[in-house]
Amino acid sequence: MSDIKNVFVVDDDIAVRDSLAMQMEGAGYTVTTFHSAYDFLDACTPGTQGCIILDVSMPGMDGPAMQDELIRRGLKLPIIFLSGQGTIPLTVRTMKAGAMDFLTKPVEGAVLRARVQEALKRCSEMYDQAMGTQATAVRLASLTEREREVMMFSVAGHSCKEIASRLAISYRTVETHRTRVMQKTGVSNMVELANIIKSQKIE
Repeated sequence: MSDIKNVFVVDDDIAVRDSLAMQMEGAGYTVTTFHSAYDFLDACTPGTQGCIILDVSMPGMDGPAMQDELIRRGLKLPIIFLSGQGTIPLTVRTMKAGAMDFLTKPVEGAVLRARVQEALKRCSEMYDQAMGTQATAVRLASLTEREREVMMFSVAGHSCKEIASRLAISYRTVETHRTRVMQKTGVSNMVELANIIKSQKIE
């Protein structure tokens, strides 16, 4: 699993930012602080990895609005909300939108560190999954049109003989294409290949 240690603190209160940064750096994390949601969004890119400790109430754009914007951009970064006066409806809203947790200030250092550890673990899992999906897409894109046809017939349960008849090619040619498909996709059997096709939503 990837070892992601980036923690982003977004809070308009400088004292809170500095306190959180000291705690997280003391725990061995790489911390970057932002005094507004706008500053963080300006710095955030599709390649940004880590978790966010996000204040709920900030001038201009508040925490939940920043969460909404990240979702709109398709950026899946785990968020731990901090609030001085959290309400149940707000907590429910942010958690339903994918927040890791909603904690009330002041939060115990041990509790926050545990939540950050969980959030970074989730981030690492999502990153590894995304990289695996991207690598699979690249492997599938390397298939020739004929190899792709043989692949689709194979996972549909057709024998080499049936595929040869359908494509008007020789049995041996079908076997050759199947072997190349297995080599290029890195699978060892048709079940694995079928699962890859399903995950990539290929029809």
